[in-house]
Amino acid sequence: MTTPDPASEPGGQARSGLLDRHIAFLEALRAAGLPVSLAEDLDAVAVLTALPWDDRAVVREGYAAAVVKKHAQRPTFDALFDLYFPPLVGDGATRLGADDDGDDGDEGGGAEGSEGQEGGDVPGSRDNAEALRDFRERLEAAMTAGDEQQLARLAAEAVGRFGAMPGRGPGLSSWSAYTALQRVAPGEIVDRLVQGLLAQGRGDDEARRAVAQQIGGFTRRVEADARRRIGEEKGAEHVARTALRPSIDRLDFLAMRRTDLEQMRREIYPLARRLATRLTQEHHAQRRGPLDFRRTVRASVSTGGVPLTTHHKPKRPHRSELVVLCDVSGSVANFAQFTLLLVFALREQFTKVRAFTFIDHVHEVTHHFKPGADVVDVMADLAASASHAALWGRTNYGRAIEKFAEQHSDAIGPRTSLLVLGDARSNYSDLALTTLADLAGQCRHAWWLNPEHRRHWDTGDSAASRYADVVPMVECRNLTQLSELVHDLL
Repeated sequence: MTTPDPASEPGGQARSGLLDRHIAFLEALRAAGLPVSLAEDLDAVAVLTALPWDDRAVVREGYAAAVVKKHAQRPTFDALFDLYFPPLVGDGATRLGADDDGDDGDEGGGAEGSEGQEGGDVPGSRDNAEALRDFRERLEAAMTAGDEQQLARLAAEAVGRFGAMPGRGPGLSSWSAYTALQRVAPGEIVDRLVQGLLAQGRGDDEARRAVAQQIGGFTRRVEADARRRIGEEKGAEHVARTALRPSIDRLDFLAMRRTDLEQMRREIYPLARRLATRLTQEHHAQRRGPLDFRRTVRASVSTGGVPLTTHHKPKRPHRSELVVLCDVSGSVANFAQFTLLLVFALREQFTKVRAFTFIDHVHEVTHHFKPGADVVDVMADLAASASHAALWGRTNYGRAIEKFAEQHSDAIGPRTSLLVLGDARSNYSDLALTTLADLAGQCRHAWWLNPEHRRHWDTGDSAASRYADVVPMVECRNLTQLSELVHDLL
């Protein structure tokens, strides 16, 4: 008896295509940094066999429950899911709204008014001042009302109407989220949205944060729809490989945008709690000290000289003091601030923590990290204190190290661990290597965390290798590397 080919049976081709899409989706998740094992692959298949496939939102959550382990990985998962399992294809997303409510796509879900039906997705149609003004009015109304479905429709319409780039050469995409956002310019309606929230009784800071989140959400929707359209042109694999940003825990500190910074702030303290729990468990597991030979031999007398029970000396706790010296100039400032937040969230693991920032002058910022302080306030205080860390505004590692040794030598001692944060780019100034070597010699340990990729070390004004000869230097470009390094440090 021969086994029938599934593709030859009714619906067999669809099942085969679905299996291929499932495998490609999981491979894309792995390539994006999500550790999806074979067991989790099989779990996903088992979950999906029990779910109704006519409800896309349920399918999304089923997949996520099987393969997503961390909250920080969810945005990457969602972006890839939308790429491999789009809500609709072609221009229909503009007419039907690209939502996940399980709509079967009948014509009743048409675009808001006749604008989308008049050719909003046809490249170049109705892209004029009147259409742009009308679109911004509808966008402002949708944001004011908090209408998520209408915002999804408008994001798709923005790409179809203002992001079309017909006539481009071979290998170039016909859709551009950047072009659409430049034309729509949602930032121009921020002030009116803020005024509307202020009229509802909200505070100024709260209103601006809420509007910034709305604008960020709309921007992400536009980018997602552009990826969907490009994926239809070139294949989902191409977009996943070239256009998709990594998850927040693997995104380079030096490549972050404003919305990434907001998400990173939310991740710091949960990460600190996970690290603290992990460290506590490891310390408990290693509570036993070295073998106490004398007590073990004495105890063996009662068992005829056979050491059935071993005795160990008590393990002495040796929590150290930590001194953090960090460069806060330019784009390196984000890396320094997040590292400081993580370290101070773990301050109970140290006897004492002191932090200093510098550009060409040294300024202590320890007092900003108070127990229970709001992370947004701390970040604002750190940004404001950067002016105290500069006299001339040009990064000068040598001068900063000399000033630290001159003014804050009391911070360094035999129980101190020194942590230097920076890219080692000193504008070709003196490096104060001898002074740094003296400081490192007075400490128990010294490390240097560099947020640049190793291949960029010693390029331009970088003195990474020369500093690495004095203090061990390691690459620390993202939150995953930072958490592992802080764990090893502790």
